[in-house]
Amino acid sequence: MRAGLLLGFALAFTPMHASGQAAVLLNGVASGDVSQSNATLWARANTPGTLSFDVSTTSDFGHTLFSFSQIIADAGTPTHQYVSGLAAGTRYFYRATDAGGDSSFGTFVTPDAPGASGGLRFGVSGDARGDFAPFPAIANVPARNLDFFLHLGDSIYADAPSPLVPLSQASSLAEFQAKHAEQLLARSGLNTWVDLRQSTALFATIDDHEVTNDFAGAALIGSNPRFAGTGAPSDLISNSSLYRNGLQAFQDYMPIEERTYAGTGDPRFEGRPDLYRVQRFGDDAALIVLDTRSFRDPQIDASTPAAALANSFAPDRTMLGRTQLDRFKADLLAAQAAGAVWKFVAVSVPIQNLGPFDSADRYEGYAAERAEILGFIKSQNIRNVVFVAADVHGSAINNLTYQLVNASAPGTSFLGPQIPVDSFEVATGSVVHPDPLGARIARIAAGAGLITGAQLALYNSLPIAPDRNSTINDKDDFVQAVINGQLATFPTNGNPYSPLGLGDFAQASQLLTGDWLIGHSYGWTEFEIDALSRDLLITTWGIPYTDVLGALNGADPSTSLAGLSPRALGTVRVAASVAAVPEPATWAMMLVGFGAVGWQVRRRRSTVQSAGRSTPIQLG
Repeated sequence: MRAGLLLGFALAFTPMHASGQAAVLLNGVASGDVSQSNATLWARANTPGTLSFDVSTTSDFGHTLFSFSQIIADAGTPTHQYVSGLAAGTRYFYRATDAGGDSSFGTFVTPDAPGASGGLRFGVSGDARGDFAPFPAIANVPARNLDFFLHLGDSIYADAPSPLVPLSQASSLAEFQAKHAEQLLARSGLNTWVDLRQSTALFATIDDHEVTNDFAGAALIGSNPRFAGTGAPSDLISNSSLYRNGLQAFQDYMPIEERTYAGTGDPRFEGRPDLYRVQRFGDDAALIVLDTRSFRDPQIDASTPAAALANSFAPDRTMLGRTQLDRFKADLLAAQAAGAVWKFVAVSVPIQNLGPFDSADRYEGYAAERAEILGFIKSQNIRNVVFVAADVHGSAINNLTYQLVNASAPGTSFLGPQIPVDSFEVATGSVVHPDPLGARIARIAAGAGLITGAQLALYNSLPIAPDRNSTINDKDDFVQAVINGQLATFPTNGNPYSPLGLGDFAQASQLLTGDWLIGHSYGWTEFEIDALSRDLLITTWGIPYTDVLGALNGADPSTSLAGLSPRALGTVRVAASVAAVPEPATWAMMLVGFGAVGWQVRRRRSTVQSAGRSTPIQLG
């Protein structure tokens, strides 16, 4: 039955000309893992035979720099082409053409070299349920002219049926691949993932649903019934056939270089997929991408808030695994020493404190390692660290603190005071998921008796309208108040967590529009570093989830999915903490003395990037 389903899937969605020839490549093209000199190109041919790649600095390919070709025996299998010899800070155009003459086009920008500071703009999102496709919440990404886009996991939901792959759990490699391919098809006149992937480079990591819900790679196969029959019960889940097939399909469909851990001496890591990435973007930023799933210990018992708090601080528990954790700390320290102003750390699950409810799967469930990481950032005086997370299906911004254990103290007083860190986190909303953060919190709060029936009725009556008004006049205000109430209560030793927002953050910051919590929309988050001030502007783009679900089920005949467009729902500006800033008079002399050089740099980037960052890139 499954083989027939997959064959029908492949035949039904090949775009055809009237003459019978396909117009473009079925799933478009993509680029990723860009560095100052290298990139990974991706394509999936419609027709077996020769698949060629061309790379140019002009969109008309009048001067082709590189040409590559591969023989494709199976048109259903994606291919990767690794390109080297590129120049830093340069826009490139590429195309892939298969044996049938079908082509798709894309573009990417290589990062600035260390020492340069041209500013940076990138986007982040995660959590795209294929059964709720297409994805209008990311439709405006190409127009934002990003340097790259970061996909933070749940790129598929392998454990949920979808229209074209109606399986409750993918298990074979072909089934996982079909789940990924389904995400890259046009539906209702939209193919926003393909549009996004063709407009900019990608970095990507996994969360749980690339394999199955809430899996822990370092747990035993025999501990999780979903992994029954996928390997020896005493072996690790990361060595099960379910994990291996899920990770292979992820690497097949993402434009990333396939890497494997070797020579580590660590049985958790040896021979496993290596999704860890570190990349420098001039002096503006460094990006570190973590794998928070493959090497983590099993979840704690968090059935009660007290159990969650006590169990999470077990000292020997890890989310990253020691090999990855040490690598992360070394690269974070190196980025600071090398002069990268901002350090963005990609984690698929939040590291900020959101309270004990549902904490087992987040970094709160691995509190000792969380404290080790944040304590390292503080002790080494590493400035401007921004954790970027997904998974919770809503946007939430908060500064980070940690606590140390006082083993001699009884009960919940075993934790010391909150220790602030020069770091904060931005959790991004989902591309689409039927259960957004705000609605879920309201439901949990009502079920747990944290809010009354009258308060729930008030929540249901409020609009989705993020604003800076502290009065509870919209759904986000209400849910933010519920979360802050819990953060003020736990832990119960007189050292409450920080409320949502950056009010307790040492660096200058300002909420310009919207709320610190935006929990009722689908969308993505944009990060932009100003080339001169180095300030960071964070913009939450989105569409109210009710508009998307209403258009999907036809509840509002006046609204079509293709007619929905993300808008800016919230903006936050954070000042960079730098070691030394020249006096205004020094700035003036620098601008006079280096004005010509600066103009040439800006002009080069503007010319190569098709008239600047704010201009949409037109692809053929």
